[in-house]
Amino acid sequence: METGIAGKRALVCASSKGLGRGCAEALAAEGVHLVMNARTEGPLLTAAREISDKYGVEVEAIAADITSEEGRAKVLAAAGDVDILVTNAGGPPPGMWTDWEREDFIKALDANMLTPIALMKALLPAMMQKGWGRVVNITSQSVKAPIAVLGLSNTARTGLTGYVAGTARQVAGSGVTINNLLPGIHATDRAVSLDQGVCKAQGITIEQAQAQRMATITAGRYGTPEEFGAACAFLCSDKAGFIVGQNILLDGGGVNSTL
Repeated sequence: METGIAGKRALVCASSKGLGRGCAEALAAEGVHLVMNARTEGPLLTAAREISDKYGVEVEAIAADITSEEGRAKVLAAAGDVDILVTNAGGPPPGMWTDWEREDFIKALDANMLTPIALMKALLPAMMQKGWGRVVNITSQSVKAPIAVLGLSNTARTGLTGYVAGTARQVAGSGVTINNLLPGIHATDRAVSLDQGVCKAQGITIEQAQAQRMATITAGRYGTPEEFGAACAFLCSDKAGFIVGQNILLDGGGVNSTL
């Protein structure tokens, strides 16, 4: 399928590995030039070089903490006028309601709600002026069905979802779409971290923890960054211009819901 985005320019956050890299690769495969961001320079430069060599697109790598004002300013200065924004940041640590204090919530909100909002505020005006733009926020399946041990993530990502619901409908008339991708468990470092937490809590092996989690997924497996990236690339395509303010689950059927 022709996506119509060859030659566009995208900022993809937290894209040195995991779901962010899956999105960066899928966009590069469609001929999109990239500004890639991550905190750690080494892995980021490696990922940028590999993607550029494989797909023949321009890739600029900016190592910075996107959740800080200084980091955002650095990334935005390098990104300039982009056509596509993919927001992404690591999720807060798991725990129980008794563990979290005000500062824990502030950190979660900064990373998983206020950072993507700040990026949208910075980049949407130019997209609207051009009459074309795409924003995809990587959130979580917990927006649809809360996960008890991920209460910090539940809170912050649901707040972002509410913001997008209204904002997407204010900018759609200018040819700009904003949508959210809600991943379930995928084969990434985040999955390893969560599974290790189960191992520690239950005194089981990593294989047992994975099998236990897979049993809750209708597809019977973890997702891959590649198939997640493909969904992102479609939402960024010319073919997705009528999809506005939606929350799309990629969870292998893990969330048991009619809507």
